[in-house]
Amino acid sequence: MSKELEKAGLPVALISAMFPVAQQVRANRIIKGVSIPHPCGDPNLSKELDARLRKEIIQTALKALESKVEGPTVFSPPVAIGG
Repeated sequence: MSKELEKAGLPVALISAMFPVAQQVRANRIIKGVSIPHPCGDPNLSKELDARLRKEIIQTALKALESKVEGPTVFSPPVAIGG
C-alpha cells in the first residue's frame, strides 16, 4: 500500500518491527518499530518511558516524511528500542 501511495505523490513513513520485510517489498521510508504487537511503544516500560519512546518513533517518522529518498531507507529512533 505504501508503494502505491508513493506512486501517487504522497510520501509514506512505514513504522514496522519487521523492517527487513519492509525493505524486501521496497517500501521507501521505513521506521524501526518496537515489536509486532506494539510497533509504536512498549507496554513493559513505565508510562513516562513509553511516552518518550512513542514520541521518538513518531518524530522519526515525521523526519522521514521530510527526507528525499531513493529506494528503501531505514530510519531508527534515537532511543534504544527492544522487542
